[in-house]
Amino acid sequence: MLNYIIKRFLYSILIIAGVVLLTFGLFRVAAGDPAAAVLGKNPSPREVEDLRSDLGADLPLIYGSWRKTEAFSSADFSNSNKTLGITISPQARLLDGCLSLNKGSVEFQRNFNINAPLQCRIKYRTNSKTWKTLEINILPTQKSLVISNKAEIASVDFFRKQESPLNSQLIRSVQEIISFTPTFPYLTFLNFGRTVVTREPIRHILWRGVGPSLCLMIPIFLGEIIIGICLALLATAYKGRWPDRVLMLLSISTMSISYLVFIILGQWFLAYSLNWFPVWGWGSLINLALPLIIGIASGLGASVRFHRTVFVNELNHEYLRTATAKGCSPLRVYSRHLLRNSAIPIITHATASLPFLFTGSLLLETFFGIPGLGYLGIEALNNSDLQLLKALVIISAILFVTMNTLADIAYAWADPRIRLK
Repeated sequence: MLNYIIKRFLYSILIIAGVVLLTFGLFRVAAGDPAAAVLGKNPSPREVEDLRSDLGADLPLIYGSWRKTEAFSSADFSNSNKTLGITISPQARLLDGCLSLNKGSVEFQRNFNINAPLQCRIKYRTNSKTWKTLEINILPTQKSLVISNKAEIASVDFFRKQESPLNSQLIRSVQEIISFTPTFPYLTFLNFGRTVVTREPIRHILWRGVGPSLCLMIPIFLGEIIIGICLALLATAYKGRWPDRVLMLLSISTMSISYLVFIILGQWFLAYSLNWFPVWGWGSLINLALPLIIGIASGLGASVRFHRTVFVNELNHEYLRTATAKGCSPLRVYSRHLLRNSAIPIITHATASLPFLFTGSLLLETFFGIPGLGYLGIEALNNSDLQLLKALVIISAILFVTMNTLADIAYAWADPRIRLK
């Protein structure tokens, strides 16, 4: 058992590392510059510099000694958008996605002073069609940079020197999972930094959202499992007769109805028309009653049908006929023999849904104003808060891997014939 747990732990590290790399690619590369999404139009260069530095968005992706800076405004001449701090002489022309300097010049003025060596990288071409890169070091006292060489310039980017080339966006993503500290306990885990919008520590936000999500999703989870198993046993006991047919008809009908329809119908009929429950709010048990009813009702059909299929398959086994022939009561046959030998698929079905307890139901929390993790995820999506979204994705992956490991251990507990190696 111990050897198996160690092996699964090592496998889990590899899986989580893959998730970290995938989220790094999606949120760092594909998402683009967070400053453009957060600061809006026409932010000051200093604001852009501070935000990128805080988020690590100015770092090299994997390895490098230079990081982006706004001490001088970078320019991409493939578009005609005007950039502060750049002066183009009238003789220069913007043609075919580049700046033609056969006549004229372009001047870059310093936006602010910075205590680090600077470098300018110019992507240009002369008579040939091949683009080349020219690197120019900028003195600390230099207030402007003038480019007047006869060439076509595609872009001009500015960088500042950093102390360690290992300081990269990839390393920053790994440090959000685990990092070393000079003081006890010398290791910190799941330190996702601060949100992009409110600058609040993400760890505090996650802790604040876990409680409401658990209060909502654990009762829904237990209700679906317990009620679903009881109704599935009833349908199995009356297999082929009217109770079984009615339960299957209701199960298939609820599975065919959208989750959103359950929410809207519950809010309109039970909350608005009958005034039995509040429509919005958080803080008391009455606020949770309607979301719990809707959550259990929407998932009960799939739970009943799944467990009924498992129980019906077990009915064909000889051990049930033997127990009945020996005089065991139907209650004992179904509760002790049928239910126990169906534990493996029940555990699989239950553990597969456990990780979603912590991320919560997005629709339920959003429609009822419950400040859980699902509600936080929707807010982060609306605010383009990539740091918080990434934290939720990684935590979901960690929980999913952990629940699968616990499920395998539960298999050995439920069925002594299973040996974990």
